[in-house]
Amino acid sequence: MLSGGLDSTTVLAIAGKQGYECYSLSFSYGQRHDCELQAAEKVAAAMAVKRHLVSRVDLKPIGGSALTDDIAVPKARSESRMAEAIPATYVPARNTIFLSYALAWAEVLGAWDIFIGVNAIDYSGYPDCRPEYIQAFESMANLATQVAVEGKGRIRIHTPLIDMTKAQIIQAGTALGVDYAMTHSCYDPSFRGLACGRCDACILRRNGFAAAGLPDPTAYAPR
Repeated sequence: MLSGGLDSTTVLAIAGKQGYECYSLSFSYGQRHDCELQAAEKVAAAMAVKRHLVSRVDLKPIGGSALTDDIAVPKARSESRMAEAIPATYVPARNTIFLSYALAWAEVLGAWDIFIGVNAIDYSGYPDCRPEYIQAFESMANLATQVAVEGKGRIRIHTPLIDMTKAQIIQAGTALGVDYAMTHSCYDPSFRGLACGRCDACILRRNGFAAAGLPDPTAYAPR
């Protein structure tokens, strides 16, 4: 599952290093930061995935999120404030919807392994990024698919970043040769696709590079 962001790109590099033949799946779901899809295409091409698929799932009519609705994206918050409550950028049931699409494609491909870049350390506000959620979805996947019910194998949901800090993620990806200049994390980019530098995603990304002791290659909009 490839959003074009820092985390999912690192996961793709990890899966490739582990010897998996990778198929990448991105979503156009009515998000305000859809320039991330351009980043996902660049990452998929650079990392030579077998096939890159963009699935269209319109969550904009449902709304309920700063990423899909007319709700302000939180800005200039400390990391402690980010963790106080589920943020406005939470998209209702997004990971459940996305994982379901990934599961369907995996079943068609004959793949048993789904990789997702969820993280429960640096950004614990999202309920669908917790280990217990992933475990529950994996259990459901093995009850709901023909291939699993027929005993042909077992679906596994891989979350290699779930216990890592943003700095550790960046260090791991850098060691694998990831070019983070290709990636996009900002929730509220400019019309030119430049990162705002002030949303939660930008702050976590910038702080992560600083903590990792590495230069941040992100193109930020002028303040």
